[in-house]
Amino acid sequence: MLTVALAKGRLAKYAIELFEKCGIDASELKQDTRKLVVYDKSGEIRFVLVKPSDVPVYVYRGVADIGIAGKDTLLEAGLPLYEMLDLKFAACKICVAGYENKGNATRGRLRVATKYPRVAKMFYDGRGEDIEIIKLNGSIELAPILDLSDVIVDIVESGGTLRENGLSIHEDVCGVSARLVVNQVSLKTKADVISPLISKMKKALEEV
Repeated sequence: MLTVALAKGRLAKYAIELFEKCGIDASELKQDTRKLVVYDKSGEIRFVLVKPSDVPVYVYRGVADIGIAGKDTLLEAGLPLYEMLDLKFAACKICVAGYENKGNATRGRLRVATKYPRVAKMFYDGRGEDIEIIKLNGSIELAPILDLSDVIVDIVESGGTLRENGLSIHEDVCGVSARLVVNQVSLKTKADVISPLISKMKKALEEV
């Protein structure tokens, strides 16, 4: 049996469409249910529905053979997984943002509020900058507004929320989108199942 870790929410919706294009009956995933483990019609593929940030953990630990997660989630997890495909959907970017004329430290080190402390640290380390990271879990835009931070590092799609709160993008950190990741052991032991699936996914993506 092949076990697939899927993030609940929008990513799952796109993933279901992709699996169906690959000939997999994932109709049970469309049902209004609170089940966390469901199967395709053949009973040969098991889908486990988890929080987005948990997808890399399930795949790394071998509980799931493959998973679909955003590149931002994978970067923040920093786990040794095989990233096999850029699935292109849920595309956006991680950016540094803040007030137009306030991108420098106001009291010593630059204060950076973010849901992605590892990503932020790697970005600023790469430029040789020592920063103070403030880890937040929601409403990141509030941090500079209330002077908790000088800037934020966060996911940006349209930029509408930033503009509505008087903030703007200072610079891009990296582009992100949904990725297919595979457990290193599973890629060897279940190659007869995983490799054909990856080929079908590639073909389906080319047809989009």
